[in-house]
Amino acid sequence: MSKVNVLVVDDATFIRDLVKKGLRDHFPGVQIEEAVNGRKAQQLLGRQNIDLILCDWEMPEMSGLELLSWCREQDNLKTIPFIMVTSRGDKDNVVQAIQAGVSDFIGKPFSNEQLVTKVKKALSRAGKLQALMTGHGPKMLSTGLANDSLSALTGGKPAEVAKPKPAAAAPVAAAAFAAQPAAKAASAPSGRGQGQLRLPSGSMACVIKALSLKEALLVVKRSEQLPQVLESAVLDLEQGEAAETARLNGYLHAVAALEPKPDSEWLQLTFKFVDRDPQKLDYLSRLIARGTAQKHFSPGA
Repeated sequence: MSKVNVLVVDDATFIRDLVKKGLRDHFPGVQIEEAVNGRKAQQLLGRQNIDLILCDWEMPEMSGLELLSWCREQDNLKTIPFIMVTSRGDKDNVVQAIQAGVSDFIGKPFSNEQLVTKVKKALSRAGKLQALMTGHGPKMLSTGLANDSLSALTGGKPAEVAKPKPAAAAPVAAAAFAAQPAAKAASAPSGRGQGQLRLPSGSMACVIKALSLKEALLVVKRSEQLPQVLESAVLDLEQGEAAETARLNGYLHAVAALEPKPDSEWLQLTFKFVDRDPQKLDYLSRLIARGTAQKHFSPGA
């Protein structure tokens, strides 16, 4: 059986491990390579055959868009399936990627079902899916996961396997993808110290109680579906008179009741950042410097 090689490119270790675990849970025969940015991926692609690229957009040294443009200029990489894994859902960004030759998108935060559906679709179009699925049962291989940070955090327990929906054969549509991140979003309140937390299950308005370069302490109103520890998420921040916006990738490190009672209406979330992009770190530094966080938030305020 032919090996199917997938390259995962992201500057965040947690995101790479999340993608690798999702792939190994559903495609036990897959071979996975990884790179921390576009420059490292470029070097790897120069010496190894890859069948599919899953790539972040915002990375230091070389972005996902720059890597995509470079791939489309290489004779042996012109047709390789290239899926952009990004929190950038703006129409202008999507159009830019489509013009550069992107094959598909996966919006952050993503579920295992979304990841598997997109990968199946891309490999099917490339004629590689049958080779990957033949001769393998649904069980996950346990080898190769020992060094993954996600595996360590979860104690090696396999994630629940969701049955993927049939992939559509239609080409990438800019308008459809641009609307994806806001599909289930609640309107985020405007003002200093506020933002929107995007989870795979939907979005919720939040108040930033404290902020550092490593994490944010958020307060959200409790809903029927509780946020889960280790769940990947994106924190959208729009601050200041210039309405600067940053999409910060991360995961939920802790979830606790804000009030000392079991039916607390408010939850306090510790959101750990995984981005290493210099522009995002600079943005965070400026937010911290001007004291944007509401450190004395009280329920109902």
